[in-house]
Amino acid sequence: METTLKVEGMTCGHCKSAVEGALKEVDGVNAVDVDLETGDVKVSHSETANKVEMREAVEEQGYDVV
Repeated sequence: METTLKVEGMTCGHCKSAVEGALKEVDGVNAVDVDLETGDVKVSHSETANKVEMREAVEEQGYDVV
């Protein structure tokens, strides 16, 4: 499965790494692809992955999911 999150506030490589790292810690997440220009974060995951946990993981890094 794939979910795309729209994330605001990412501007640099550190931002990208922080979001990728946080999402990879969520159970069931297989891969993360961050596009800094559009703010799109594509998350490949199993059916067991919790979308609320994905949102919280990003928000805990200081970014807004819209």
